[in-house]
Amino acid sequence: MQTVNLKHIISNLPETPGVYKYYDEDEKLIYIGKAKNLKKRVSSYFSKTHDNRKTAVLVSKIRNIKFTLVDTEMDALLLENSLIKQFQPKFNISLKDDRTYPFICIKNERFPRIFSTRKHIKDGSEYFGPYSNGLIRLTVLEMVRTLFPIRNCNFVLSEQNIKANKFRVCLEYHIGNCKAPCVAMQNEDDYNYTIKQIKNILKGNIGVVNQYLKKQMQDAATEMHFEKAAEYKRKIDVLENYQSKSTIVSSSIHDVDVFGIVSDDKYAFVNYLKVVNGIIIQTQTFEMKKKLDETEEMLLEYAIAEVRDQFNSTSKEIVVPFEIELKDENLIFTVPKAGDKKNLLELSLKNAMYYKKDKLNQYEKVNPELKTDRILTTMMNDLRLTTLPKHIECFDNSNIMGTYPVSACVVFKDAKPSKKDYRHFNVQTVVGPDDFATMREVVHRRYKRMLEEKEPLPDLIVIDGGKGQLSSAVESMKELGIYGKIPVLGIAKRLEELYYPEDEFPLYIDKKSETLKIIQQIRDEAHRFGITHHRSRRSKGALKSELDEIKGIGEETKKMLLAELKSVKKVKEAEQNLLQEIVGKAKAKLIWDFYHSK
Repeated sequence: MQTVNLKHIISNLPETPGVYKYYDEDEKLIYIGKAKNLKKRVSSYFSKTHDNRKTAVLVSKIRNIKFTLVDTEMDALLLENSLIKQFQPKFNISLKDDRTYPFICIKNERFPRIFSTRKHIKDGSEYFGPYSNGLIRLTVLEMVRTLFPIRNCNFVLSEQNIKANKFRVCLEYHIGNCKAPCVAMQNEDDYNYTIKQIKNILKGNIGVVNQYLKKQMQDAATEMHFEKAAEYKRKIDVLENYQSKSTIVSSSIHDVDVFGIVSDDKYAFVNYLKVVNGIIIQTQTFEMKKKLDETEEMLLEYAIAEVRDQFNSTSKEIVVPFEIELKDENLIFTVPKAGDKKNLLELSLKNAMYYKKDKLNQYEKVNPELKTDRILTTMMNDLRLTTLPKHIECFDNSNIMGTYPVSACVVFKDAKPSKKDYRHFNVQTVVGPDDFATMREVVHRRYKRMLEEKEPLPDLIVIDGGKGQLSSAVESMKELGIYGKIPVLGIAKRLEELYYPEDEFPLYIDKKSETLKIIQQIRDEAHRFGITHHRSRRSKGALKSELDEIKGIGEETKKMLLAELKSVKKVKEAEQNLLQEIVGKAKAKLIWDFYHSK
């Protein structure tokens, strides 16, 4: 089996409900589990020492992890159960009991019985469920029997047996729980109409049940039977919390294949859900690498044929996200707009989307160039460029009340800082705090030199500032004849607005987009680099104001002093004998006298 980085898989798991599957080195499924929070649950297996020997052995054998997302914790519970029954993994048999969840069955017989069962027999009977909550199941059965008198005996009520008077009415008839079809006191049509109403309730139409319970509760309260009223209230609360329909259980879906697909420029990811009797019994996500410019329709058609052959599917109905050209008189292709099938389709697309995200993260970790290409392509589209911005330069000014004005130019290549190409500028022609003139000067100096030295110009220029700084940069670019050849934009600090020259309105990009994050990173790096150089100039200015005033002390002596003592303050506070050790007796006396004679 190909080596899989389990830590990477775990770190990228979503914090949502789902079912996880563990595989050993032979790609054999060895364990299926459910989780309210996939990331938290799966991480717990690998973040501690297990006292249980079987759990420790399980963890030691895990070589790969796969998962399926669902909408709710109950969906995860039901899906886990159906998958365990389907695949019977080794460690599930060892670590869990083999219980199954019960259904409510309407038996396929004359005068059908309704009862709870854990056995799903293919005899034409109808099954509703499964029910993971026993209280809900019992409440539904009790309400059905309270609302509609039906038999609970197991007699064979054939027409011949009834005519032969083989049965007698029982206690259930006398207490009002049955209308005695066994002795022809209820005909078959009337009984079947009752069954039809019960089916509507089991499919989720519980409004009639709620209305009945509320009336009974009010009647009991009026008659001052408060304990009985409280019992009805409890049942109402249970029913109101009951969800008879979910993406995992739907009585209306018997045998359906569901396909969801998501894609990008290079890959497509197809998720397959096999739904039988309202339960997902198989789930798989496949990756398809594009070779030509195949459309999603073409890829989905190919995937449907391959996957159905691989899983030996004989489903007549296939749920898909869009119309496809594939024609087969034995198949029905459904593009649902609402309802249970729409929910299943959305679940399939959710799994395909997450699988795509996880796979791309893996690819980009192994091949960083893929991530770079993706980011640059995204930036090109977001910023309305015509070429990939592989080489970006950003300018920022720094000064305090016009003193020591400097400007910084940082360079990003392939969306990463290229620090060897950073440049800082000591402003030469500007007097006072004039950011516009400063920007005009440094942009002119930067690209005039690059043109003279025939260096490659950037693919994008970013100006840290609003329209004023951007206009100043554009003036210099026009003087040099490069305006129009290189895209340039300004970024305003307040609302992270992007401005283009001669464009009246700013461009707003999604705050979470990678494009804006890269632009912000470039801007912040230019600010940091500029501030660092500005502080250095201020520090040198402070040195000049004091040490340069000492007659007989030159540049080399100042460097020696600062190399040892690190600051002018420590030079001033140093004892004369310490100064002698650094610069000699004569110069030490000059420095000592300068500071201590004041």
